[in-house]
Amino acid sequence: MSEEPVLPRIRPEIAALPAYRQGRQASPDAFKLSSNENPFDPLPGVVEAIRSATGINRYPDATASRLRERLAARYGVSADDVHVGAGSVSLLAQLLLATAGPGDEVVYAWRSFEAYPSLVAVAGATSVQVPLTADARHDLPAMAAAVTDRTRLVIVCSPNNPTGPTVSHDEFAAFVDAVPRDVLIVLDEAYAEFVTDPTSVEGDRVRVLIARPNIVVLRTFSKAYGLAGLRVGYAIGHTRVLDAARSTAIPLAVTAAGEEAALASLDAESELLHRVKVIAARRDGLVERLRATGWDVPDAQGNFVWLPAGDRALEVAAVFEQAGLVVRPFAGDGVRISVGEEESIDRVVEVAAAVAP
Repeated sequence: MSEEPVLPRIRPEIAALPAYRQGRQASPDAFKLSSNENPFDPLPGVVEAIRSATGINRYPDATASRLRERLAARYGVSADDVHVGAGSVSLLAQLLLATAGPGDEVVYAWRSFEAYPSLVAVAGATSVQVPLTADARHDLPAMAAAVTDRTRLVIVCSPNNPTGPTVSHDEFAAFVDAVPRDVLIVLDEAYAEFVTDPTSVEGDRVRVLIARPNIVVLRTFSKAYGLAGLRVGYAIGHTRVLDAARSTAIPLAVTAAGEEAALASLDAESELLHRVKVIAARRDGLVERLRATGWDVPDAQGNFVWLPAGDRALEVAAVFEQAGLVVRPFAGDGVRISVGEEESIDRVVEVAAAVAP
């Protein structure tokens, strides 16, 4: 007789899912370039704001109302048109649960953010993955053509993680016109602050210029603002759409420390965005040097670069790791390298040259 315990029944599609795999941690003498984190330490004022959130024996404000009001004033919308969550990925999960279920479809480009397939599966819906173009960009006409009567949500990731290019404002406007108005379009802009291409879509202007209630824009404090460890993201959209997302949210997910840090980050925005400019300039220089080694690096508009290594992705990543550079491989596709400390750049270029195609 088997001694294996009898386990609860698990949904087959969930049992088949791999767990989300974050970028590998690095040893003290290595550079961690695998998670698109901000390499700068938090500003002293932000650290002090976190320390001020001492009432941890009390629950936080469930709606993060002060932060919502601050963001609403910033973007010229009502506080009800802003929803704050534990990172933008949690907000996407809520929107998926609110709109899609068994028998429904969710359209997105691929390869894109690694969590998309899992989030769709957890909602019970079906992924429709539309291949990127040859230059690693969203194929928006093909994505619009993939929308059917079963489509409930479309995700547009700009800049695209992990490949780097953005969607242009004109491309996005045409795409919105091609998608039925009862299909939700989520513009995932986790890396928007790093964008320097003036033709790129800007989510904070989208709803004003297009005025469509079926568009929700996602932003985060994790990347440009350096609050990845505190998990604060936000959505801008129509109140009724965001109310549906709020109904699916895990209560009290945004901590008081997270809200305080986000507010302090907005107060220190000019200094933080100066750091963003430094990272963007570092990125552009890295792209130029990597291309000089023979790599066909796509346009990079986030805080990372993409090496299209194809079937060599795991092999290439292993060589980087041996050199003390922890990067993020995507088997069969390529290697994503976060733009980290200035001291890491020469080593990245040296290894990339050694494994160039």
